[in-house]
Amino acid sequence: MGFGGMFHVKLHGQDAMARAADEKLVSRRIKLPKRIVERPLAQVSKRLLMALFVLWLTVMIVWLDRGGYHDNANGSVDFLDCVYYATVTLSTTGYGDIVPYSDSARLMNILLITPLRVLFLIILVGTTLEVLTERTREEWRLNRWRKNLREHTVVVGFGTKGRSALQTLLATGLQKEQVVIVDPSAKVIDMANAEGFTGVVGDATRSDVLLRAELQKARQIVIATQRDDTAVLVTLTARQLNRGAKIVAAVREEENAPLLRQSGADAVITSASAAGRLLGLSVLSPSAGTVMEDLIQQGSGLDLIERPVTRAEAGKSVRETGDLVVSVLRGHRLLPYDDPHASPLQLTDRVITIVRAAPPHSPPVTLGPAE
Repeated sequence: MGFGGMFHVKLHGQDAMARAADEKLVSRRIKLPKRIVERPLAQVSKRLLMALFVLWLTVMIVWLDRGGYHDNANGSVDFLDCVYYATVTLSTTGYGDIVPYSDSARLMNILLITPLRVLFLIILVGTTLEVLTERTREEWRLNRWRKNLREHTVVVGFGTKGRSALQTLLATGLQKEQVVIVDPSAKVIDMANAEGFTGVVGDATRSDVLLRAELQKARQIVIATQRDDTAVLVTLTARQLNRGAKIVAAVREEENAPLLRQSGADAVITSASAAGRLLGLSVLSPSAGTVMEDLIQQGSGLDLIERPVTRAEAGKSVRETGDLVVSVLRGHRLLPYDDPHASPLQLTDRVITIVRAAPPHSPPVTLGPAE
């Protein structure tokens, strides 16, 4: 059995057991961005103050009409008796030792004290009701999120590489609602939630975790794990779940890049080699290194973009486009700008050009070719 077959059998067996065991925990491991709410201590303190205010108001109502009440012990009602009556009345205990006997006292009980009793009970059970309501609301939000999520981006690993990749995608117009973060650390997912992203806690090498991120419906997948072997397994699992998504993965060692491509990655970035080449270039030519770093940083200075060929550019040479074209993408072939086959441009081509970075929500400024 080959490499892919062994992993397929292993992962398939794990999937069946994991999905059965984790079915009840799915909603707990998907964390949608939280709305800003008061701290629990502040909520409890506010409800306690409201309850005390209702109690005090009831005591004052009874005290002002104390002549209309009768105490079975001694017949008269003092201030302590008013507090006692208000307490047992609001808590619905009602021992019956102090009772209203005048018409005005009974009318006040009907019009004021009974509504205050209901309000007091609502305040006391408000925390429980809020918990139940919040749980129902979260379930509803989760179901709506699953239903509406389409053509989104899944980022596996929210470390330095994952954050940088996501910042670049956001700078090009990707909405935070269209991003799902997958990471084994609950603290990392909490940080992602604080920034407005939906997160899934779990091991991304397991297909049930990726299914919770709705990876089967994703348009593009960014794999930025800390270990190369983990990246290979995640890539293999992701490609099995989604045959059409674009998968971009990062590895530390260049020798592992072919293995990721065999596992299904469309593009593989070798982080250690890329950083080393940039260091070497900066030693040989600091200015050239600065330009390369500028091109890598999205949204500042110069940017590299890929765009389709316009109808006005079709049939013309690369130099006649008016842009600083670096390469031409024709089908699956990437042609250098000076390749004889790059010109004339075809309407189905795409060109990679260098542009001047524009402010947010503004189109980039194209640069003309050097004379």
